[in-house]
Amino acid sequence: MKKIFQSISAVALMAGCLLPLYATGGKDAGSSGGGKAVLTMGSWRADDVAQVNRLLAEYKKVKPNVEIQFRPTNPPDYNATLRLQLEGGAGPDLMYARSYAPGRELFNAGYFADCSDIPGVKDNFTAVNTAPWQMPDGRIFAVPFAAVSHGVYYNKTIFQKEGLGIPQTWEEFLQICDTLASRGYTPLANGAADEWDILEVFFLGMLPNFVGGSADRNRYETGAKKLNDEAFIAAFQAMADAAKYLPKGYEAVTYNDSQALFSTQQAVMFMDGSWTAGVYADAPFQWGLFAMPAPQGRKTMITFHPDMAITYNKATKYPQECRDFLAWLAAREGAATASENLPLGFFPMINFQIQLKNPHANEFLGLNNGKETDVRFVWPKFLALYAPMNQAVIQVLKGERTPAQAAEAMETEASAYR
Repeated sequence: MKKIFQSISAVALMAGCLLPLYATGGKDAGSSGGGKAVLTMGSWRADDVAQVNRLLAEYKKVKPNVEIQFRPTNPPDYNATLRLQLEGGAGPDLMYARSYAPGRELFNAGYFADCSDIPGVKDNFTAVNTAPWQMPDGRIFAVPFAAVSHGVYYNKTIFQKEGLGIPQTWEEFLQICDTLASRGYTPLANGAADEWDILEVFFLGMLPNFVGGSADRNRYETGAKKLNDEAFIAAFQAMADAAKYLPKGYEAVTYNDSQALFSTQQAVMFMDGSWTAGVYADAPFQWGLFAMPAPQGRKTMITFHPDMAITYNKATKYPQECRDFLAWLAAREGAATASENLPLGFFPMINFQIQLKNPHANEFLGLNNGKETDVRFVWPKFLALYAPMNQAVIQVLKGERTPAQAAEAMETEASAYR
């Protein structure tokens, strides 16, 4: 993790010239008179301006004297720019907080406020959903805001035409892929040109089905379980088994290509994230979702990844206004309002049952019902494994490494970070 932070710091030095372009909250946030508080909110979600502005407009009905201005940063620049703002006393009043190590670093540096006693934070979210923004001593430094899910998009029209049902096991999934291939279809749309997709979405999306959920992940993190055990080898073997069902020339197929293959019905299924649901809004065929099933004898689990939380600046002039807003988000009313103003495929993390208007959004959320969920495997402790695991997955797909060799390499890497 040290290397990651050194990299972030290096980027911060290069990004110094960007600082004047961004919001100035904290000490510089002001009042427009009449007791009105004007706050700024920083974020890496530059694509969500319209949605978040609608959310903030709804909050203004609750607190007429509080105006919150959403001022996002270009996503790749967010970490470095936010750090520069905070160090210079010009950080936003409210801000999106990265999960796990990057967020904890800013809390330890004294920039993020302690949100542990904000009403609803401890009562209305599960321990799994607060953990990404929690310190080892139990303090919580942000309110969970939105998560993304992983699943299999499938062409209902083709499934019905070919008399296929939803697979209940990994073995049935491979049988369906084989049937589709034998009938002239490309079963899976996933490619490997944009390397993150095949790791983050496909491999990490199905990994809990093979190695277990959060409790087992913790054992891998501590070394009680090894990344070269039979379960991990089986997960890499699953990728090897799926390789022949990927598009021809998958090595050169980009993420956008994969979306196009599915939307034009050139591929029947696409292992992807919930954030893509809006891409197929006008698809000329019926499509649906199912959970990537576990091998026979194991329980199917869902990778439901905490993506966004919101915290406030410890140096803000408006701590009570910030806390009031976060308490609203941590309650049923605020979470319900947020759910209708989040981009399609981003889901509230609160305990309350929330019904969304979009049927596919509800279908994605419905995949969680009765199933254990967990975060992407490498995020909490093994983020340094991201790049080597990415390469290992691709090498297994190409037949350049056996599943056992890939798992052995991961255990060697992991032992350096335990």
